[in-house]
Amino acid sequence: MSRLTAEHQRLFAADAQGHLPSAAGAPVRTLVLALHSPADWATLAPLWRGVQADFDWPAPAIAVNGTDAFELWWSLAEPLPRAEAAQLLAQLQRRYLPDVRADRLRAWPAAGDMAAPPPVCPPFVAGPERWAAFVTPDLPAVFGDDPALDFEPGRDAQADLLLRQRSVTATPLRRARAALNPPEPPAPSTAARPAGSAAAVGAPATAPGLGRHEDPRAFLLAVMNDPAAPLALRIEAAKGLLQAPGHAG
Repeated sequence: MSRLTAEHQRLFAADAQGHLPSAAGAPVRTLVLALHSPADWATLAPLWRGVQADFDWPAPAIAVNGTDAFELWWSLAEPLPRAEAAQLLAQLQRRYLPDVRADRLRAWPAAGDMAAPPPVCPPFVAGPERWAAFVTPDLPAVFGDDPALDFEPGRDAQADLLLRQRSVTATPLRRARAALNPPEPPAPSTAARPAGSAAAVGAPATAPGLGRHEDPRAFLLAVMNDPAAPLALRIEAAKGLLQAPGHAG
């Protein structure tokens, strides 16, 4: 096994040709996000920096795909269900690339496209005198909007570059997922809803000075006719009466 194959396998579970596992529905250890039209490293760089600063992730590998895009490649220490991986990529896009048009981004895996074949690990030939390759962080700006090498990259040099890459481990991954997908706030209780709301109609109700009413319509009438009640509350009670079943119109 060559050194480059060993690094592809260690980071991305790829085979000797750089192909990622492609079994439908299988968990994934690789996330890939590409920016094109145009390839613009200055636009993609905030995502590369942000996951390191905010979540303590190792830096993703940077690749030129030989045709039209800069790519970020993340290695996960533990496999993630494909749908969850796609959701995580979409959340990263929303956080760090909110102003980038969706048609400029390609993600793998992608929500709604679970059967899409995975990308191939660089290096590989992408066209006449055009090669895809992993590159060091200081090089993307040199490419401008032409993300390709015009010569075959050395396999040992690519292996040396990947040797420094690390996988995202469980704790930083959990930290990111919690920050990107916070729990929803609890639904407001019925008691907090204003009189006249749909939830108030059909349920026993009370109000200061008005006692308890088993008949919601009687309660709303009492509120509407109470001169001491705030005007806004009386108006809401009137609206509730209009919505109540049995209203004659």
